[in-house]
Amino acid sequence: MTVLKTSMRNFLAHKGRMALSAVAVLLSVAFVCGTLVFTDTMNTTFDKLFAATAADVTVSPKSAADIDDNPDSGKPEALPASVVAQVEKADGVKSAEGAVSSMAVTVVDSHNKNMGSETGAPTIAGNWTRNDLRSMEITSGHAPRGPTEVMVDADTAEKHHLELGDELRTIAVTGDIRAKISGIASFTVTNPGAAVVYLDTATAQQKLLGGPGLFTHIAVTAEPGVSDTELKSGVATALGGSAPYKLQTQDEAAAASKDSMGSFLDVMKYAMLGFAGIAFLVGIFLIVNTFSMLVAQRTREIGLMRAIGSSRKQVNRSVLVEAVLLGVVGSILGVGAGIGLAVGLMKLMGAMGMELSTRDLTIAWTTPAIGLVLGIFVTVLAAYVPARRAGKVSPMAALRDAGTPADAKSGWIRAGIGLVLTAGGGAALWATTQAGKASEGSLFLALGVVLTLIGFIVIGPLLAGVVVRALSVVVLRMFGPVGRLAERNALRNPRRTGATGAALMIGLALVACLSVVGSSMVASATDELDKSVGADFIVQSSTGQLIVPQAVKAMESAPGIEHITNYKVVSAKLTAPDGTTEDEGVVAADPTYKDDLRRKTVAGDLAEAYGEDAMSVGDAYATRHKIKVGDEMTVAFKGGETAKLKVAAITSDETNVDKGAMYTHTRTAEKYVPADKMPKNMIMFAKAQDGKEKEAYAALKSSLAEYPQYKVQNQADFKQDLKDQIGQLLNIVYGLLALAIIVAVLGVVNTLALSVVERTREIGLMRAIGLSRRQLRRMIRLESVVIALFGALLGLGLGMGWGTSAQKLLALEGLGVLEIPWPTILSVFVASAFVGLFAALVPAFRAGRMNVLNAIATDG
Repeated sequence: MTVLKTSMRNFLAHKGRMALSAVAVLLSVAFVCGTLVFTDTMNTTFDKLFAATAADVTVSPKSAADIDDNPDSGKPEALPASVVAQVEKADGVKSAEGAVSSMAVTVVDSHNKNMGSETGAPTIAGNWTRNDLRSMEITSGHAPRGPTEVMVDADTAEKHHLELGDELRTIAVTGDIRAKISGIASFTVTNPGAAVVYLDTATAQQKLLGGPGLFTHIAVTAEPGVSDTELKSGVATALGGSAPYKLQTQDEAAAASKDSMGSFLDVMKYAMLGFAGIAFLVGIFLIVNTFSMLVAQRTREIGLMRAIGSSRKQVNRSVLVEAVLLGVVGSILGVGAGIGLAVGLMKLMGAMGMELSTRDLTIAWTTPAIGLVLGIFVTVLAAYVPARRAGKVSPMAALRDAGTPADAKSGWIRAGIGLVLTAGGGAALWATTQAGKASEGSLFLALGVVLTLIGFIVIGPLLAGVVVRALSVVVLRMFGPVGRLAERNALRNPRRTGATGAALMIGLALVACLSVVGSSMVASATDELDKSVGADFIVQSSTGQLIVPQAVKAMESAPGIEHITNYKVVSAKLTAPDGTTEDEGVVAADPTYKDDLRRKTVAGDLAEAYGEDAMSVGDAYATRHKIKVGDEMTVAFKGGETAKLKVAAITSDETNVDKGAMYTHTRTAEKYVPADKMPKNMIMFAKAQDGKEKEAYAALKSSLAEYPQYKVQNQADFKQDLKDQIGQLLNIVYGLLALAIIVAVLGVVNTLALSVVERTREIGLMRAIGLSRRQLRRMIRLESVVIALFGALLGLGLGMGWGTSAQKLLALEGLGVLEIPWPTILSVFVASAFVGLFAALVPAFRAGRMNVLNAIATDG
């Protein structure tokens, strides 16, 4: 009880100093709990949606994917309408209804504006069925009754200001469907962002599936008292064992749909938790510094406690109890803040087009439990070393001034361990650059990153003495005596400076590493495009939609074009001469593609691969199966016949564009694959007539004006788009790393605040001998700036080392250009100085307000 009372007294006595450490715990716990609540809510949203939209039993073609979002032919797999009558006769069936659903569509308004989501959510077109009433209700107008009517979901209507009578155009591979809005239907569950349009059944069959008498699936409803499992068994019996079909109960269909989303949600969840872990790591330094300084300031007090009978264990336990109190307070607040963060993320996603309702807010009991356990554990772990140091304070310390002398021996041991770890990490990074395989090199890279990071943290005090002196020559000496005082203050306790700088170092090291990797990827891809791509224009969809035939015809009619190249990927089973069979994609392209993409060949002539019944293979595949030019491949095209194709060329895989691709003429593929099974173009290339590049560019854009899902890009556009995509990804990562940097800034604030308290008498004496308030504040600000620059210099240097090593691995995958983004690196370094200035505002203000006489009279 005495230990608890002492801990409570000390905790409350230093509540202001503990607050910043508590904020670090709060932020870290909030990020963990916010991530868990956000991803759990997304899971709940999709679970409810999939459960509500799935019938008691769903019958679909066996070859259909669970979510066939973009079939190669542009038309989903279908089954004959006659199956509906068979299903209706099954035991336990109340009703069976044929349904049509396709995601291979684009919906535009009368101004050719795409009605689809910009967040990657699908656009779905189908027919209105009774099964849709499970998840939707018509709130305005009526369901479509003919080919000139269409119904749209209420979310899309609200987002794009659509009303009854407005015209929509649904673009599918079989043609455009123009219809006026006859009804608006609202979701009774949360719609995460999909755009949904309903056509009448006959139009949906003809335009989405290519003919009458076809459905993508059958929704089966059970008689009262019949379970889904019993219904499934009855339907299977009625279908003669259901061999050609896939049967799923409501739970199975929902689970299958969820599985297709699961990988995306898991990646998001674990990536965000990874950044929370980084914030926790940075927070450890803040907490270690806080307790180390508090223990140093209470040396005389602890010595007195030891002198009157307190044991080492009691002193140790007292500090750890303070840490537990800090962890509990920070974690409880963090759990609450995490729920608020999750709601904020949901609102942000809503603004971006992905709707998540607070009605589905999911807070599992494990979330606050994980937050509390993690927050308390990390806090106590960080306070353990300062607590042990407090336990070692002897009773004689009561006779000395506050502060514990540094242990020179332990400092040298620490420096030695740090040098060994750093050297080991450097060796691992060097081994990364020498690796012959990416898989082998990635292990060395991971080891090098971990060892160098730990090494720099351990060796921080030694580096502080060297780096701070070097920085001071450039930054501080110009400020005269005030600058020299700031330098000496930063060097007074190298261990403290090292820990404070290390907190900032971690976040900036990751920023620098990712900047190097991102810039190198852009530079490598740009270099590859300059060397390989001969086409003037590239046409593709940013959402992955295949290019519909009517858009192809529009392109072909554009003036000023020398040639247009089709590019389709046909799935096939390839049997090599050695008898090995593998599933591969064969690129069916026009012969002009050899000019649009300049591929190096290691054997044969690529032009001959576009001859009759000929093909090319990549050199890795050829080496693996000992294939030579002239050998014959057996190619079983998906949905078509089996062909015997001669290998006319072997292309080099030393590229990042179409690496490993196998080519054949489109006519060869069309010879063995029926027209309705032939894949549509996933990308197309065009070459302008000499001297007509600008006119051809404008003509292509004009010809595709009615198809906003496609982008026409010249090489400059394509490079900029690539740069923007990588830039957006890096900005998201930087935003997440900002949490760790905020915690690091709090560490600088806390260190300075406690340092000011520690030096109260010294500050009073300096003020007494003539140091002005302005000079005092400047001294503290300069001390903060040099500590921030020290952390930035270490972090940026370390990060560039990691990024350079990582680029060597990328070079093995064809990204061979190393580019250091010096403007970004220098901007971050300069920004670190402003971070230091910001962190010093409050401590400098408080120091400047000190009463000189009271400060001099302070004991210790």
